[in-house]
Amino acid sequence: MDQSTTFGEDPAVMARSWVDKGARRLHLVDLNGAFAGHPKNELAIRKILKEVGSEVDVQLGGGIRDLDTIERYLDAGLRYVIIGTAAVKNPGFLQDACTAFGGHIIVGLDARDGKIATDGWSKLTRHDVIDLAKKFEDYGVESIIYTDIGRDGMLSGINVESTVKLAQALTIPVIASGGLSNMADIEALCAVEDDGVEGVICGRAIYSGDLDFAAAQERADELNG
Repeated sequence: MDQSTTFGEDPAVMARSWVDKGARRLHLVDLNGAFAGHPKNELAIRKILKEVGSEVDVQLGGGIRDLDTIERYLDAGLRYVIIGTAAVKNPGFLQDACTAFGGHIIVGLDARDGKIATDGWSKLTRHDVIDLAKKFEDYGVESIIYTDIGRDGMLSGINVESTVKLAQALTIPVIASGGLSNMADIEALCAVEDDGVEGVICGRAIYSGDLDFAAAQERADELNG
């Protein structure tokens, strides 16, 4: 948290700019909420949904720990809710969420060296990524966001090998995350789409200018239609 970087003061304006550049889905993280264990940026998220929620799917993670919070966000126009720490610590809650809100639940699995991390990456567990993902697939989650936390925000390149390994073990899609740095990463991920990798989360790279988002989307369309 003490190493976070601010790229914009108005999240709704930023959301609009990415949609205008061709974004088809927005990935939001309530970073304060992830550490606090409950929503902290709900007002900003609602402003984003009001601005672009009718145009693109919006997904949100960070501090979502109960069914009431999920229902409130979905009612506000959110398309997908991402459950991370709570899925690992309280799988019964995840199961209930999938039952109550089928088609809207994504699990975010953050890992280092194949083991799951929780609580905003502050705690490393003994859970194996693939074993846990298979369990959650059986619950009925929509997809898995897989983040290599050793690379996230480092612009050091996506861990394609680990992402593909996970995707091949599942029938639900995997969304790559963590370390995206350049067009070569986009091309590498497009090459493994048939293995079950349906997308990648672009974060720091598009804010820092290391990756031109519009050009990256255009290249992905060229390669995979």
